[in-house]
Amino acid sequence: MEREGITAIAMDMWDMWEPYRKTVRADVPEADAKIVFDKFHVIAHVTSAVDQVRKQEHKALAAVGDTQLKGTKYAWLKNPKNFSRKAWREFAALRDSALKSARAWALEESLRPLWEYKYVGAARTFFKWWYGCAMRSQLEPMKRVARMIRSHLEYILTYLTHRVTNAVTEGLNAKIQWVKYSARGYRNPDAFKTAILFHCGVLDLEPQFG
Repeated sequence: MEREGITAIAMDMWDMWEPYRKTVRADVPEADAKIVFDKFHVIAHVTSAVDQVRKQEHKALAAVGDTQLKGTKYAWLKNPKNFSRKAWREFAALRDSALKSARAWALEESLRPLWEYKYVGAARTFFKWWYGCAMRSQLEPMKRVARMIRSHLEYILTYLTHRVTNAVTEGLNAKIQWVKYSARGYRNPDAFKTAILFHCGVLDLEPQFG
């Protein structure tokens, strides 16, 4: 009965997690309509592809004495929302250039509206357009990630129905890792569990008077 009450299951988009997905399908009714591949994890794959393009291009340019991509790694990886106005202006010359890295970056940014659609049909049409752009880009890392996204598209589009991500889980896991690091590790598993509950369990520690 509790399993039937599960409405959505957010997970990362890893091919190696297929056994986990099979378990979910076996245990959760109508699981395929409830599995949501985390949108931040999908974008992380695309960002990684952009970085691969940058690395390849930087190596080719450096070989002929062109250093314009030197020291720009984190500018290409940064979410535009996190740029200061000054940094955004400084990045303008690169992002508006004819560099392969600029084309890869533009592809990444143009994918972000996919998760803003309200209707699956419209989102599917949008992705078809984006996929065509990626495949015509002549950038192999972008073509590879586009194929990967297409192969998992159904689990990505379920976000439009459920609007869930792994953000809360990732934040909780980070806090648990902090607890572990702060204590320099735990020899006793029970002590570790107690520490997790203390720091992450939202416990009511107010004295109770009866």
